[in-house]
Amino acid sequence: MTRPGAGGRIEVICGCMYSGKTEELIRRMRQVMIARQPCRIFTPRLDTRYSFGHIASHTGATLGAVPVSSINEVLAQADAAQVIAIDELHFLEDTAEAILAGCQHLADQGMRVIVAGLDQDYRAAPFPGMMQLMAVAEQVDKLYAICVRCGAYATRSQRLINGRPAPTDAPTLVVGGLDLYEARCRSCYEPGR
Repeated sequence: MTRPGAGGRIEVICGCMYSGKTEELIRRMRQVMIARQPCRIFTPRLDTRYSFGHIASHTGATLGAVPVSSINEVLAQADAAQVIAIDELHFLEDTAEAILAGCQHLADQGMRVIVAGLDQDYRAAPFPGMMQLMAVAEQVDKLYAICVRCGAYATRSQRLINGRPAPTDAPTLVVGGLDLYEARCRSCYEPGR
């Protein structure tokens, strides 16, 4: 972990499904709240798996959050905050360039920007917005899950349809949990056809 400077910064928490990204975001934001730093937490409107208006981990931990669809909504509501948190960044409707520009703007204004999200889609291809933020962030933490097949570190999110790998032409964004996704290592990951 890097030691935060006095100015703005971008922190990226990334990894595959079930790696603890939201748990880590919640942990950091609880520290921010204990320190009484003004903060705003945002969650994509699209993510309604566990609770609307909260960031929620697969283990049940939650924090209240403002539902948004785009980085522009974050920018419009970021005033007076020292810390901005965005969960499931890959679900925002914006282009990678817009996400990058928005997060850079917030950090350039002196804010600590913490984002969490998948670094790869179900095809094991990088999510462009996360990829660009990882390149400019002051801190990047890649978390790992455990492969459900062999127990190795998992770095991939295997989407399943009727127990088989999703085809490569399926939609990129499909909200789901254990019903649709498994954490898998490189060796156990099966590309769709």
